[in-house]
Amino acid sequence: MLVVDDHPDFRAAASALLAAEGFEVVGVAASGQEAVVVISALQPDVVLLDIRLPDLDGFAVAAQIAELADPPAVVLVSSRGAGTYGPRLGRAAAVGFMAKSELSGAALRRLLDGSPRAPA
Repeated sequence: MLVVDDHPDFRAAASALLAAEGFEVVGVAASGQEAVVVISALQPDVVLLDIRLPDLDGFAVAAQIAELADPPAVVLVSSRGAGTYGPRLGRAAAVGFMAKSELSGAALRRLLDGSPRAPA
């Protein structure tokens, strides 16, 4: 799993939480462009991707990731609720969305259920 967020405290907290709940966090990235580079290098199965990034928004990054030969499952996250993004969430190249305040290993697994790249 790769955690992408421009806030270092969230990257650290999410990485620690998910690692404690059985996910292997292989890396982090602080921007959309960095995420694309790190995904190519590390080839994670899952990307936890903040929607609001300083360079590219999460929707644009997810679209770029979807173009890869073997794309990881993308879960979009935000400190804002789903209603903020409206129909864009349904059209996003992602398996789902969750508010950052709801992040847990169990919630992430529920979103990944049915995804062909979901971790065991």
